[in-house]
Amino acid sequence: MAASSISSARARTGLWRQIRPHLGGYAFLLPSLLFFLGFVVFPVVALFVLAFTHWDLLTPPRFTGLQNYQYLFTKDMLFRKVLWNTIYYSIVSVPLGIACSLGLAMALNQKIRGVVVYRTLYFLPVVSSLIAVSIVWRWIYQGDWGLLNYLLSLVGIPRQNWLYDTSLAMPAVIFMSVWKGLGYNMVLFLAGLQGIPEVYYEAARIDGARLWKLFWNITLPLLSPVMLFVLIIAVINSFQVFGTIYIMTQAGPLDSTNVLVYYLYFTAFQKLQMGYAAAIGWVLFAFLFLFTMIQLRASKEWVHYGL
Repeated sequence: MAASSISSARARTGLWRQIRPHLGGYAFLLPSLLFFLGFVVFPVVALFVLAFTHWDLLTPPRFTGLQNYQYLFTKDMLFRKVLWNTIYYSIVSVPLGIACSLGLAMALNQKIRGVVVYRTLYFLPVVSSLIAVSIVWRWIYQGDWGLLNYLLSLVGIPRQNWLYDTSLAMPAVIFMSVWKGLGYNMVLFLAGLQGIPEVYYEAARIDGARLWKLFWNITLPLLSPVMLFVLIIAVINSFQVFGTIYIMTQAGPLDSTNVLVYYLYFTAFQKLQMGYAAAIGWVLFAFLFLFTMIQLRASKEWVHYGL
């Protein structure tokens, strides 16, 4: 017994000697660790548990097993419409935003007078308040006296109820969102373009390559890592769109602009179905995780890290 006590004491002493020099580092890490545990780990664990319960904030949570998921995929017709709206928003806004921002980045990568001013102007919407921008665009889209309808009337096009027409509301929101995020992707593409050595273009021009050949064989391959990053971030942001929908349409008309995050918010804080909202949140996570994994797997075929 004495020998084992001595050996355990020596082990504790040795462990303390190993930890003691790092106590200062642990002390500095402690606030960030507590923040991470309290605002990341605990909410994720709580959300996972709540997804298997019925909780209305007024009574204690009641365990219901997989009922939330069963109802979500078999009986909730609105969820199917919301899911389709979200996918529609993503498959339209993501390619459109990437194409426009790439073209803009290539235009502003030229040596033109005042290029810094142009870059700043195009980036301003990114740092502008989403609430303010959405309110301004609501005024632009206003059916009776909105700026867009006024401009269209000058060329003989009839006025449209942009945010109150089920066929026009989502395209109108998508256009505003693409305009708002144009500058962010532009900066990323601009950084990628400026990292491509000019000697590649000079060698290709000597061989007689035209503008399209330069873009297809040099610019796109060397820009593909940036393209992958922009694509993943754009898809994630498109599935998480909320503020624009909340301010401009309130998911209307007739749920034509209702998306997953807005439906989650409405279920949780308007209908007080916290367990059901947690299940929607995990479905959203599953879709984002699946799409990200597909993109990363497919990237092996088209992402190039050098010529």
